[in-house]
This record gives sequence, C-alpha cells and structure tokens, in this order.
Amino acid sequence: MSEELVPHPNESLPGPRASPREVWKKGGRLLSVLLAVNVLLLACTLISGGAFNKVAVYDTDVFALLTTMMLLAALWIIFYLLRTARSPDAVPYRDAHAGPIWLRGGLVLFGICTLVMDVFKTGYYSSFFECQSAIKILHPITQAVFVIVQTYFLWISAKDCIHTHLDLTRCGLMFTLATNLAIWMTAVVDESVHQAHSFSGFHGNTSHTRLTPDSERAGGTAEGDPCPCSTAICQIFQQGYFYLYPFNIEYSLFASTMLYVMWKNVGRLLASAHGHGHTPSRVSLFRETFFAGPVLGLLLFVVGLAVFILYEVQVSGERGHTQQALVIYYSFNIVCLGLMTLVSLSGSVIYRFDRRAMDHHKNPTRTLDVALLMGAALGQYAISYYSIVAVVVGSPRDLLGALNLSHALLMIAQHTFQNVFIIESLHRGPPGAEPRETPPKELYQGITFANLSAIHTLPSCPPTPRLVSPNPEGPQEAVAIVSAPRCHWRRRCLKDISLFLLLCNVILWIMPAFGARPHFSNTVEVDFYGYSLWAAIVNICLPFGIFYRMHAVSSLLEVYVLS
Repeated sequence: MSEELVPHPNESLPGPRASPREVWKKGGRLLSVLLAVNVLLLACTLISGGAFNKVAVYDTDVFALLTTMMLLAALWIIFYLLRTARSPDAVPYRDAHAGPIWLRGGLVLFGICTLVMDVFKTGYYSSFFECQSAIKILHPITQAVFVIVQTYFLWISAKDCIHTHLDLTRCGLMFTLATNLAIWMTAVVDESVHQAHSFSGFHGNTSHTRLTPDSERAGGTAEGDPCPCSTAICQIFQQGYFYLYPFNIEYSLFASTMLYVMWKNVGRLLASAHGHGHTPSRVSLFRETFFAGPVLGLLLFVVGLAVFILYEVQVSGERGHTQQALVIYYSFNIVCLGLMTLVSLSGSVIYRFDRRAMDHHKNPTRTLDVALLMGAALGQYAISYYSIVAVVVGSPRDLLGALNLSHALLMIAQHTFQNVFIIESLHRGPPGAEPRETPPKELYQGITFANLSAIHTLPSCPPTPRLVSPNPEGPQEAVAIVSAPRCHWRRRCLKDISLFLLLCNVILWIMPAFGARPHFSNTVEVDFYGYSLWAAIVNICLPFGIFYRMHAVSSLLEVYVLS
C-alpha cells in the first residue's frame, strides 16, 4: 500500500493552511468532475429521450453525439500517449496496485467482444445502406477505433501517476470516463428496448419506444417497412450484436473503473516506485490446503455448467420445459448460495482467532476495491428486493414462487457475508505479521547465552529443540517455530475458503454473463411490475452484479495469496 510523502522541502510544511498547489489540486479535480457531470447529463438526456416515440429526439442524434464524444476522447488519448506521457519526468511514480492483471485481462476480453459486436452492427446497417443515415454506419466504426485506442492506453498507462499537464489530464480522464458511461447507458437502453419489442411482438402488444430501429421491432418483416432486414446474413448480424451487448456493457464498466483510478493518481506522490504494501508472493494453487474447498468448488463449478447448459436448452425449447428449467436453475443457485454464505461466515469466525496485525496503511487502491465490492453489490441487492416484493405481494403460493423468494433472500445474505469476509481479509497483514509474544528486544541485549537451557527460563519463551547456536535472535526464532504450527490450520482453512468462494463466483459469473435470464423466463416479476419497468431494472442492475462476481474473484485470489 502506498503512502504519500511529506511535501518537498521547498514547499510549505503541513499546517492549518494548505499549500497553493494543494488548493489548486482540489480545484482541478472539481473542474474535471463538473465537466464530466455536464457531459454525462447531456448524453443521458438524449439517450433517454431517444428511447420514446413521443419525444422528438431520434436515434441518429444519439449516435452523432456518441460518435463526437468518442472521437474527442480518442484524440485526447493519442495526445496523452504522444506528448504528455513522453515529457521529462512526466511519470515519476507508478502505482503497483493500480490496473491489476485480472482487470486489464478482462478489459481486453470484453474489448474483443465489443469489436465483434461493432463488426456485426456495421454489417447489419450496411445491409440496407440506401435507406439509412450514414451516421449509423460511422458510429460502430468509430466505436471500434475508440475501443482499440482506449484498451491500448489503459493497458500501458493504468499504473501511471502523471505529473505533467495535470489539469488537462484530469479533464481528459473524466471526459473519457463520461464517454464510457454514456456508451454503457446506450447499451442498457438499447437492450431494454429490444427486449420490450420482442416481448410486445410475442404478445401482440404495441410499444412506445423507438431507440431500436423500426426494422428491428418487427424482426424486419413488417409491411411497409422502408428498411427490411430480409436476408439471412442481415438476421445473423442483427441477432449477433444484440447477444454481444452484455460484453459491451462490462467493457464500459471495466474501463470506467480503471480511468477513475488513473484520475485519482494524477499528481500523486508515492513513497517509492513500488509503493508500500504486501510483498507479492508466488501463487501455488492448492498448496497448503485441506483440498476440501477446491474439490467442493470444482464439483459445484461442473454441476453449474451442466445446469446452465440444461437451462439454456430447455428455455429456448418448448414452453412446457421452462418451469422445469427454472426449478433446476433456482435449486442449484439456492444450494450454491447457501454453502457460500455458511463458508463466508466460518471464515469470519476464524478471523476472530487470527493474531495477524491489521494493515492500517493508506492505500487508495484497496479503498477503491472495497468501494467497488460494496457498490457493485447494490445492483444484485436491488434485483433481489424487487423480486421479494413481487413474490410476497403478488405471486400465487407455488413451488416456483417459494424458490424465487429463497433465491432472493440467499442472494442478499451471500453478498453481505462474502463482502464482510473479503474486506476483513484485505485488511489483514501478510503471513508472519503476528504480534511477537517475546519481550522487547532490549531485554536480551548484552546477554550471552552460554547455556542453551538458560533460554527457556526467559519470560514468554516456549521451549524449542531447534536452537543450534547461541545468538541474540534465538528466543524470537523459538517463538516463531513453536507458534507456526498453531496457526497452520487457520491458514489452511482460509485458503480452502478462498478457493471455494472463488470457484463459486466464477460459475455465478458465467451464468448471467453468457445469457441466463431467469428474471424474464419467470413471469412473476413481469406480471407484477410490467415488462418495460422490469426490463429496465434488470438491464441496469444486472451488469453491476456481473461486475461484482469478477471483482470478487480477483479479491478472493488476493485473499488466498495473503493467507
């Protein structure tokens, strides 16, 4: 964990009045935040207005704004890479905890999926180029360029603590962050509108939304449609890019997180180039574990994959199999969430007996990790509470309703207790940070141990047969050797717990990330809230739940290493 240094000797010492540089640092941050807020509010206004027929805002207006924002953000990134980052002493420090490999790897993965989506979208709009505005083809091409430039920028610069062009860099980072959030909101609204059109067409209802083009509302077969999607390749492009929307949503969230960390690190001073924190240790999977956690976690992972495949096959098949698929899906999730809750509770209980010192060093990255865990969990909390109200108030008392209610309650409990376990784990010191049981070192200074048995007469010094040489560090070695076995079982249990929760979070990420939507297959909430409202709730909150699972996996891996 990195600590900020004392100001330079030429600067004013800390006192009641902050230095001018510190005052302007706050002013620069405020200016960049105000810029981002205003840009984001303008984008949100156009995006939400373009989703309804009765508002005179068209999808071409939304695409034009997003294209302009992405071009400006890409130009600033190029300026940063070619000018700002290459200035002398521009990056004197690099935050070792920023931009971890899992976050950059996830960004690349979702970025590739976003590029595929842009290819599909470009092919779709090119299928009827004669009756479409050119901005609809320019938008996905611009987004592809923006994704490539931004991914490269975040991969090489995520750890930078920039000290040149401070205000311009802060404003550029915040503007790019606002652009990613606008792209995220566009994808959420577009996916919700598409689902609403599909639901309305299936039930013979009409909709008052229009962000999705008219040709997509009726599947491209409506009479009098000026832009029919009648060819097979056009249908493939259309279905393909809607299937890839969740990956685009996750990409925007990942990029926004990394940009926020970079914004916080602008002008930051670190104690050293490597910062201050836990010394990274080599990860040896399954080493020093009881194997119960990894084995049970792998078993649930395999069973979860089978349940997910079965669910997708049965839900997309005949109607009669949908309820059976939901029962199997909810049953597996209830078992998995219940075990995860109990295991997280047991981990918190084990920490009551852990003597490792708490790490109180200042670490903005850890603070952000905790904030992301708590904030991303709110998405799943919201879905669960909406489901609880719908089941308790408006649902008939049947098996599916009981499973839905149990699933929602366990989802809340699991997120809560897992967050408690992870956050407490991240604030524990590394192995070997246990407080010494021996008296202060000064008590042994000047003593020559001519007789090894005399060591055992010293206070709080347990006997040990492993001392082979009379030296002042002998008593401390004895305590470490004797106390290590007493802590060994706790370390093994914590490693088992971390691996079990890690594997469970992976399968619970795979299911919603690759298309499992029991929220719509189960009609309880749809009937209670209406499809449009429920689709908006799920499409806004679920991406945060998916992000939470990925972030929990990375945090649990760190917990495993620190245990």
